[in-house]
Amino acid sequence: MSTDNDLIKLYSNRILALAADMPHTDRLALPDATARRRAPLCGSTVTVDLNVQDGVVVGFGQDVKACALGQAAASVVGSAIIGTTRLDIQRGRDELAAMLKDGGPVPTAPWDGLAVLEPARDYRNRHASILLAFDASLEAFDAAKAKTGT
Repeated sequence: MSTDNDLIKLYSNRILALAADMPHTDRLALPDATARRRAPLCGSTVTVDLNVQDGVVVGFGQDVKACALGQAAASVVGSAIIGTTRLDIQRGRDELAAMLKDGGPVPTAPWDGLAVLEPARDYRNRHASILLAFDASLEAFDAAKAKTGT
């Protein structure tokens, strides 16, 4: 069972600062695709709008209704996603999942800001919420590619 100190460490000042200063919180007026993902255990939701050109994210908007951990992850994703490819996004998601679930290393750049979530390894019930921004982004990317052929 977790102690109060564990919870304080989990919700560090850095996590709370990321959650409070999330970029790209305005939805896109004309997205190529939109995806909404929900974590069934906690009810957190992330909706992502994407514009993709030549296989690269050129526009991003998000609406995040999640715990501070999910918000912090969405903040890092939002800060880094413009200019990335689907492969980059998938790599970031896979590295984050490995860090959380398997004790793997911190994700590599541009996702290295996710290091702040290392204390969440022990809180498996929060992992789905933390991965939502990536999952919604990948789904939106696939839908945009299917729609535009890019």
